[in-house]
Amino acid sequence: MTYSNSRSKLDSATIDHDNNVFNVEGVKVYYGGLLALLDVYLKIPAKQIIAFIGPSGCGKSTLLRCFNRMNDLIPGAKVEGRLNYRDHNIYDPKVNSVKLRRQIGMVFQRPNPFPKSIYENISFGPRANGYKGNIDELVEDSLRRAAIWDEVKDKLKEKGTALSGGQQQRLCIARAIAMKPDVLLMDEPCSALDPISSRQVEELCLELKQQYTIIMVTHNMQQAFRIADFTAFFNTETDEHGKRRGKLVEFNSTVQMFNFPQTKEAEDYISGRFG
Repeated sequence: MTYSNSRSKLDSATIDHDNNVFNVEGVKVYYGGLLALLDVYLKIPAKQIIAFIGPSGCGKSTLLRCFNRMNDLIPGAKVEGRLNYRDHNIYDPKVNSVKLRRQIGMVFQRPNPFPKSIYENISFGPRANGYKGNIDELVEDSLRRAAIWDEVKDKLKEKGTALSGGQQQRLCIARAIAMKPDVLLMDEPCSALDPISSRQVEELCLELKQQYTIIMVTHNMQQAFRIADFTAFFNTETDEHGKRRGKLVEFNSTVQMFNFPQTKEAEDYISGRFG
């Protein structure tokens, strides 16, 4: 299968090794003593969209959660290796994981607005963290950046849970933006949405990458091709004890990955031979 697109996208999608947000060096993840993700080496460039693709159980979401230490919240999870964010190892014991998550926000698979008003969904986090600016302006700006202001500006006192699924997801993105993050992590943000809502989120991501680095897990390869600048392909392998574990197979510009994959595993997955 060949994915046609402008060659300019391939030419422009070149990693600037002096402008990496993350540098992943030999990261392994264990759950309850079992190795779930094997030796990942990866550099994430700034203000780009990076898609993680691959079959279920290959470690995509596991690695995504490493970038803001969400795996810390999973009993029995352990991360080894070094994961540098802006040249600082986020797994250094001195790093405050709560403060880290303010800089590296996360949007989950299913929209999860607070059972509060639309206004409070946006204002709650900044207020709880001592925001001193104009909260009304912050709420409006965040909703505008998430491309939902015009739809909700007249019902800010209504509950966020009353919105449609696509609106709820954009509200959650606005909530993350309100914390003034540097990076947005998205774990299959469109999997629970209809095609129109999915397209709205995709268009929003293309807008947001002007200001944020976006790392997205997706099972939709067409989505990855449409919006990602770079794509990482993950797969599974079986160890000597018959246990499955995830691994990073290939990382490249999206056009290179989809048209000229460097590994047979990636070629087979992209062409639909498995997965």
